[in-house]
Amino acid sequence: MAGRTVQLKDTPKRIILLEARDIVTMSLLHPDPASIVVGWAAADRIDSDLLRGQFEQHGRIAVVGKQTPDTVSFEGLVSLSPDLVVANLYMAPQGGKDILVERLEAAGIPVIFSDLSSNASPDPARAEGVVGDFREATRMWGEVLGAGDKAAEYIAFFEARLKRVKSCVAGAAPVTTYLEVQSTLDDCCWAAGTRVWGELLELAGGRTLPGVTAPWYQKLQLEYLVSTPPDVYIASGGGWSVGGRPQIGPGFSAAQGREGLKRLTERTGFGGLPCVRDGRVHGIWTGLIAVPAFNILFVELAAKWLHPQQCEAIDPTDTLAGINERFLRIPVPGPLWASLQD
Repeated sequence: MAGRTVQLKDTPKRIILLEARDIVTMSLLHPDPASIVVGWAAADRIDSDLLRGQFEQHGRIAVVGKQTPDTVSFEGLVSLSPDLVVANLYMAPQGGKDILVERLEAAGIPVIFSDLSSNASPDPARAEGVVGDFREATRMWGEVLGAGDKAAEYIAFFEARLKRVKSCVAGAAPVTTYLEVQSTLDDCCWAAGTRVWGELLELAGGRTLPGVTAPWYQKLQLEYLVSTPPDVYIASGGGWSVGGRPQIGPGFSAAQGREGLKRLTERTGFGGLPCVRDGRVHGIWTGLIAVPAFNILFVELAAKWLHPQQCEAIDPTDTLAGINERFLRIPVPGPLWASLQD
C-alpha cells in the first residue's frame, strides 16, 4: 500500500494491528484471525461490541494503544515479540525524529501499511481511487496470510456486484447527499469528505455537498446545511459511544436503528430539510466504509436509496448473505443499515 518492499521470513503467527478493525478484513481470508493477533490498538473503531467480543473470546488480545498514535508505546509493541506489525498512516505518521516504523524495523520487526488515508495530507497518486485501494489491500492481506486464492475470489465477488451498480446508475444525474461521518445528538455537522466516503458515494450515483473540499471529513455550519439542503441524508452509527448516536450495526435491531435516525432528525434545523420531510433519511454501520471489504454493501445501499427506480434490482441483503456464507466462518449479523422509509 505504501510502495515499500518488506521481506517476511514466514507466514506471520504473531501480528500486532495498530488499527484493530483490520481484523475484520483478516476474517474474510483466515478462519481464526484472533489466533494470530497478539495485540491491537484502537479496538473501539471496530464499532461493534458484538464483533469485538467474537474476536476477543478466542483469547486475550493485548491492548497496545487507544485511538491516537501518542498512545502507542514502542516498548509495549516489542514486549509482545511480534513477527509483523500492521500500521496505517494515522497511527504511525511519517516524519519527525522518533519514527515508530524505523525503530521497529531497526529492532528486526517488519512493518506494513494497510491504509494511507489522511485528512491532512494531499491525495497520493491513486490509479483507481478507493476501489484500487481495496483491491491492493486485499491482495496484500492474501500474501501476508497465505490466502492469495481466497483474496482473488473475494475481489471477483466485490467487482461483480460493483459492476451491477455502475450499470444501474449509468446516465443518472448525481444526487446531492449529506453523508455524515459522525452522527451524534449533541453535535453537527460532520460531512464526509471527497476521499473514501465521498468516492464511494460517487460510485453509487451521489455527490457530497458543494462546500465540502477536505479529503476525509469537514465540519459544516448548520446554517450552511439549511441553506444548501441535500436531496438525501445518510447518517452513520455503531456500537461505540452508544446513546449519543444511532444503534446501527451487528447486534442491533432494525427498530433500534430507525429510532436512532428519528432522534437525529429532531436536532435543531433538521426538521426543515426537504429530505427529512420526505423521509429520505437512512443510516449505515460505520464498518461498511471503514472496512474496505464491506464497501460494496455501502455502494449498493446508497445506489438504492439515491436511485430507487433505476437500482430496484440491487439487493444488499443478498450480498451480505453471500459474504457470510462464502467467506466468513463466523457470520456478521445484520441489519447493518436502517432507513426511515422501511
